[in-house]
Amino acid sequence: MINVRYGNKGIELRTKDNKFLFQLQSRLQFRFSTPYDADPVTYDDYSQDTQTVFKINRARLKIGGHAFEPWLNYYWEYELSQSNLLDFRIMVEKWEWMSFKVGQWKTEFTRERFISSGEQQMAERSLINRPFTVDRQMGVEVYGHLKGKGIADFNYWAAALTGTGRGNTANDDNNLMYFGRAQWNFLGRFLDFEGCDLEFHEKPTPIIAFSAITNRSPYTRFSQAGGGSLDGFEDGLPGQYRVNQWNMETAFMYRGFSWQSEWHTKEIIDKYNNNDMTVMKGYYVQAGYFFHNVFDWWPKKLEMAARHASYKPDNSIRQNRQDESTLAFNWFFKGHKNKLTSEFSYFSFEDKTLPLEQGWRFRIQWDISL
Repeated sequence: MINVRYGNKGIELRTKDNKFLFQLQSRLQFRFSTPYDADPVTYDDYSQDTQTVFKINRARLKIGGHAFEPWLNYYWEYELSQSNLLDFRIMVEKWEWMSFKVGQWKTEFTRERFISSGEQQMAERSLINRPFTVDRQMGVEVYGHLKGKGIADFNYWAAALTGTGRGNTANDDNNLMYFGRAQWNFLGRFLDFEGCDLEFHEKPTPIIAFSAITNRSPYTRFSQAGGGSLDGFEDGLPGQYRVNQWNMETAFMYRGFSWQSEWHTKEIIDKYNNNDMTVMKGYYVQAGYFFHNVFDWWPKKLEMAARHASYKPDNSIRQNRQDESTLAFNWFFKGHKNKLTSEFSYFSFEDKTLPLEQGWRFRIQWDISL
């Protein structure tokens, strides 16, 4: 016998013995943006012709559940608007202290990138996401939650990955990408990857995490499209770039207040050109609050959030910096499943050889899961 219902993850089909579960969900994201949509990356981006944009920014189909046993889970996600298979993975989660995963997924290197685009606090991720994300990779991973008493509460992730990005089924050389993340839940309470305190945590819930990656490949950056090149780097040959990255992360939630931050360092070593090394640095800080906890007139479904991000493409150059400041408002019709986000962003671009450039952007976005 199969039970059919509509749950938090869409349409669910579950056998009576709970040996099999099938979940089907779709998500649409509509966005209006002016005078442009993408973050400015180069100096010339600030002088581009203004272009008001209305588009379907994301159109996702998600399938997940478990098979044969409740602890043998599966998940895949497809981007319909670009015909991209984003995620496909099998998870063995029989023990909380040690689980296994194989397939393709978003590496848990950064909190901002790993949080689903449908559960972000802003309309989009910050300025530093492009240079520092590791995005989706294929490989194997072991992870778990070590529940000690009090401060002895940790989560860990460790993976060996191809290091060539989404959709690339083969490696370019004999070098794999190696990834590790350690998260300290120092008040003994785990904080999930989520962007707002919709759960209204009754107890303070902070975390500190450190993650690191090393990889050698033709690529200096990754995105949903796969491997690519950052500005200033030529398209690489197999094994040309050794990339080492570190990220220090904090997050906190308590009674409608949320905080998160990341501090990044990235080394790019050109193994084909005298081991030339470029060091990049970046950070963001972000906070949000449901002000109805303070003001009776403030609507309960409205959250206000702010973010500041800064990026140095070459840390050896003093006047070499890009900044973003964003103020956002979220109206939650039905949590993250149906929400409206509006935001105002201010950008600046500083280079010692060029005049200071500045610009504004406004976006409004409706995200709905069905």
